[in-house]
Amino acid sequence: MTQQTSLRNEEHTGQLKKAALSAWGVVFLVISAAAPLSVLAGIGPLAVLIGGVSAPIVYAVAGIVLAVFAVGFLFMARNLTAMGGFYTYIAVGLGRVVGLAAGFLAWISYNLLQIGLWGLFGVMAQGMFATVFGIDVPWWLLAVIGAVLVFALAVAGVDVGAKVLGVLLVLETILLVVLASSILTQRAGQLEFGTFAPENIFTPSMFAILGFGFAAFMGFESTVLYRSETRDPDRSIPRATYIAVAFLAVFYTVTLWLVIQAFGDSEVQGVIAQDPAAFFFTAMGAYVGDWGVSVMFVLIVTSIFAGQLAFHNAINRYSFALSRDGILPSAFTRTNRMGAPWVAGVIQSVVAIIVVIAFGAAGLDPLTQLVILVNSPGVYGIITLQLLASIAVVIFIMRNRHLARRWYVLPAAIVSLVAMAVLLVVLVITIDYLTAAGPAINAIILAVVPVVLLLGAAYALVLRARRPEVFARIGGADPETARVENGEAR
Repeated sequence: MTQQTSLRNEEHTGQLKKAALSAWGVVFLVISAAAPLSVLAGIGPLAVLIGGVSAPIVYAVAGIVLAVFAVGFLFMARNLTAMGGFYTYIAVGLGRVVGLAAGFLAWISYNLLQIGLWGLFGVMAQGMFATVFGIDVPWWLLAVIGAVLVFALAVAGVDVGAKVLGVLLVLETILLVVLASSILTQRAGQLEFGTFAPENIFTPSMFAILGFGFAAFMGFESTVLYRSETRDPDRSIPRATYIAVAFLAVFYTVTLWLVIQAFGDSEVQGVIAQDPAAFFFTAMGAYVGDWGVSVMFVLIVTSIFAGQLAFHNAINRYSFALSRDGILPSAFTRTNRMGAPWVAGVIQSVVAIIVVIAFGAAGLDPLTQLVILVNSPGVYGIITLQLLASIAVVIFIMRNRHLARRWYVLPAAIVSLVAMAVLLVVLVITIDYLTAAGPAINAIILAVVPVVLLLGAAYALVLRARRPEVFARIGGADPETARVENGEAR
C-alpha cells in the first residue's frame, strides 16, 4: 500500500476520507440500502398474501434476531481496527482460508444485490415516467442512467452521498406517516388486532415468509465498513447499527399493519390478490388522494436509487479491503481527492451497466429474470455470511478472554449462531416462496454460495503455497491493521 498523502492532492491511493461521516450519516447509508419504501410497497403485499394478516410480525422478529447478532458483531468491530466487515471478522475468527472465501462471497453478494436491483429500478422508473409524465422510456435505459448517477454521487464523496440519502429517506418516511395518519383518522374505532393473535402467527405460512423479513434488512451490517471514515467510530458505529435495526423493525411492522387496517383483516388478502403491486397505491389513493399516488411513485424510484447508492459504496469498500491485502489489483485502492475509491466504482458501474444492457438487448424480463436470477443469490450469500460471522464471533471471544466485555456478549453470540443456522435452513427449504422461479433455477441460485466459497478457499490455499506474504495479509490481519485493544488477534 502506498503511503498516505493529503486529501487535497489530485489523486492518492490507499486512503479513504477520514471523519467524513457522523453516526447519522452512517444511519442514512445503512437504512437506505434496505430501500424501506420499495420493500414495503413491493414485497410487503406478497408477505401478507402468503403469510396472512400476521405478516408484519416477521419484520419485528427479524429486527430482534439481527439486534442480537449485532451484539457480537459489534464486539469484534470495537476490538479490530481493520476495515473489511465480514471479510476481516471471519478471517480473524475462522482463519485466512475461510476468511478469503467469505471476502469473495461478500464482494460477489453485494454486487449481485446491487446489479439485480437495477431491474426493479428500471421497471419502477418506467412506470413512474408513464404515470406521472406520460412518457414511455425503456426500463434498461433508465437503469443505465441510474447507474451513472449513482457513480457520480459516490465519487463526490461518501459524506455527500449520505446527505442525499438522508433527504430521500426523510421524504419517504414523511409520505408513509401521512398515509398512516390518514388511515388512523379515517378508520378510528375500526382497528383490528388479528396481526398479533397467536393463532395467526404460529402457522406454516408464516415460516415460509420469514425470509422476506430478513431480506428487508439487507445491508444493515455494512455500518462497520465505514469505520475508518466515521467520526468517533467506537461510539458512532454501534449507535448507527442499533438505530438502523430499530428504525427498520418498527417502520416495517407498524406501517404494514396500518395499511392492512385500510382494508380490514378479513378483506386485505382479497384486495392484494387482485394486484399485489398496486396494493400500497390503492391504499394511498383511497386515504390520501391522487397526489399521494404520484408522489409515492416518485419516492419508490428514489428509494431504490438510494439503496443502490448505499450498496455501491459498500461494494467499493469491500473492493478496497481486498485490494489493500493484495487479493484484487492495487488499482482498487486508488482514491480521488474526496477520498472515494473511484477506480473500484468505475469497474463496478461498468459491470452493472453491461449486465443491464445485455438483459435489455435480449428482451429478458427485468423482474422475473434480472431480479430473480441475479439478486436472489446475493440474499443467500449475505445470510450465509451472517452465519459464518456468528461462528467467528464466538471463536474470537473464546480466544481473547482478556478483552473487556459485558456478560451478555457471549450468550448473544451463541443465540445468534443458532438463530442464523435455523434461518438459513428455513430459507433453503422455502426458497420458492422467495423466488417463485422453479426447481431448476432455485438449484442454480443455491449453488452460487457454495461454489463461490469453494473457489475462494481454493485460491487462499494456492496463495498459502505460492505467495505466503499475500496469504499472511488476508483479512487485514497484520500487526498494523488487525490489532485488538489488549493483544493480537490471530
